[in-house]
Amino acid sequence: MYLTGHEHNALRGVFALLAQDHAERDIREQLGRVLLELLNADQFASFVWNDAAGRFDGRVAIHMDPANLDRYDAWHQHHDPITFQLQSRRHATRVTELMPQRELMRTPFFNEFLSRDGLHWGMNLHAFDGSRALGDLRIWRCKARGDFGAHEKALLDLIEPAFIGALRRAQSHDRPADGAQNEADAWDSLSPREQEVARAVCEGLTDKEIARRLAVGVPTVRTYLRRIFDKLGIERRSALAARARR
Repeated sequence: MYLTGHEHNALRGVFALLAQDHAERDIREQLGRVLLELLNADQFASFVWNDAAGRFDGRVAIHMDPANLDRYDAWHQHHDPITFQLQSRRHATRVTELMPQRELMRTPFFNEFLSRDGLHWGMNLHAFDGSRALGDLRIWRCKARGDFGAHEKALLDLIEPAFIGALRRAQSHDRPADGAQNEADAWDSLSPREQEVARAVCEGLTDKEIARRLAVGVPTVRTYLRRIFDKLGIERRSALAARARR
């Protein structure tokens, strides 16, 4: 496999990142930023399949609208014609290997979700430890760049073993020893700004009221809330309020 000098340098950065001990969310986010450059791509998203809940959680995204991703969380992931097929492949796969682009472009998933952020050509890698889903990489290009090819797939195949190993280590470190300690650790993992938002929710403030208090936009507040929900492993404001009180 021929690699350019740029690709050699980018891959060295990838493997250096994946050899370090990071939180699993940080691994997916930092790797996503490198992959956008390495694969000449435009948008990135990553989730972790929650088998008990039957949904993708742990959202990380780059160059995508949080409001559009909220719609994915609430609706589109349950009406997604491609991702479960991509997940079943368990290796780097281009979307057009599963569905012709013209067919995808006729689906509500494309017109009501993908196209809103300019996602046109896609490639996914879903990492597993046996039967347990560890996390995925969803890389997208805008229409003008053209589809991914065999070379980009081969680059992801090179990265996959190190990606799986890094997620295994991170998730084994994150596994709780007991419920109470894990809850305290999860709260401590929130940034000061995220804790401030959580306490405002406990006070009963709406998103608009929190935005005014923090002098930020409502979309920013919702981004904080999604990060808080992911870090605490919850889905509702009522659960957040209860956690903040404790």
